[in-house]
Amino acid sequence: MGNETVADMPAILGYARVSTLGQDLDTQLSTLGAAGVGAERVFTDKLSGSAGSARPGLAALLDYARGCDTVVVTAIDRLGRSVAEVTRTIADLGERRILLRALREGIDTATPTGRAVAAIMATLAELELELGRERRAASRESRRVRQLPPTKPPKLTPDRQEQLRRLAETGEPVRELAAAFGIGRATAYRYLSSVLPGELERIDMAARSGRR
Repeated sequence: MGNETVADMPAILGYARVSTLGQDLDTQLSTLGAAGVGAERVFTDKLSGSAGSARPGLAALLDYARGCDTVVVTAIDRLGRSVAEVTRTIADLGERRILLRALREGIDTATPTGRAVAAIMATLAELELELGRERRAASRESRRVRQLPPTKPPKLTPDRQEQLRRLAETGEPVRELAAAFGIGRATAYRYLSSVLPGELERIDMAARSGRR
């Protein structure tokens, strides 16, 4: 052992959680004890089943654990109340080089197979985070678009304005021209009113004559 103290040695830690106040921890504590976890090193949570609320027992475990320690749970779903919570916790343990054993599933990250399973789940956690960021960004953009003022009709280039005037002079109804150019009738009249004084009146007369 040399100068290595007990405090320096890797620890075996347990975590147990029940999801309703009507449940008790006894079965999980007994299973963890049989797996070699000392009662003084078991961290527990007794919480509602809703995802996202604080887990003080798990937080204390993660604060206490060091690299090369082993965290033992009776089942992988004890690490969270949703797939996202479970996979994020596994990813956190892996990043800190803390080993994980899930007794029901037979997962042990001290083995190559266990590490492969944990890596897959950590990848799923990262994917879930990325998808979550995309969903939030899409939601923000949707709210921003809904709050924008009504879009103004597109402006016509000088060439298109001139084309509008020429067509109006031939007697084409302004309403139909406005629809063809993708603008409102008021906008069309505004463009036509920019011609020389008296020209708009002549255009209107030509248009009325063309409808006879």
